[in-house]
Amino acid sequence: MRILLVCATALEIAPLASTLTPRAAKDERQAVYSHNAHDLSLLITGVGMVATAARTSRALAESRYDLALNFGVCGSFDSALPPGAVVHVTADCLPELGAEDGEAFVPVQRLGLLGDDEPPFTGGRLVNAAPPDNAALRRLPSVRGITVNTVHGGERSIADVVARVAPQVESMEGAAFMYACLIHEVRFAQVRAVSNRVERRNRDAWQIGDAVDALCRTARELLDHV
Repeated sequence: MRILLVCATALEIAPLASTLTPRAAKDERQAVYSHNAHDLSLLITGVGMVATAARTSRALAESRYDLALNFGVCGSFDSALPPGAVVHVTADCLPELGAEDGEAFVPVQRLGLLGDDEPPFTGGRLVNAAPPDNAALRRLPSVRGITVNTVHGGERSIADVVARVAPQVESMEGAAFMYACLIHEVRFAQVRAVSNRVERRNRDAWQIGDAVDALCRTARELLDHV
């Protein structure tokens, strides 16, 4: 099986990559490994939805993959998902896409610029309706995510986005990865580990190291069950 692994940064996947068998480097952002007779192409997109959408879409256009997996960290809005929890993001959206009207925010759908069910959207979200049949993936909680250019860090903005779209986690890349996979019709999964609560910026409370370790343990289990 040919599998595309997509990460924003090398840090998020380093513990897993160090255990894989290297084969070749395609370029400075993409390298090929093998694991259990599978060909794994690891793509480091860079941070943010623009880089992730562009580089993931290019990789999917240049080669045919049987499966694409996005691994990364995220912030949690949900008290049931503390730092270290690993989740499967099955629905994601772009809550900043729209316009300001005074103090109010008008979503792009209400502007008439995008239909709720205009492909690849379903009900205004990017939805993974057919994730891979993987025992390790099934053990993870399925959650709703949002993808943002500016991570939330103020009480007012957090309350607003929770009221509008009820997210459980947020990242800066997830929806972009899902969009690319949906338009290229490649089976996929977005898997993330919680590194922090979504709150006023408090780096002392972040647990990135623990989140990365949990993420890579789960990634290895997923690959072992492919």
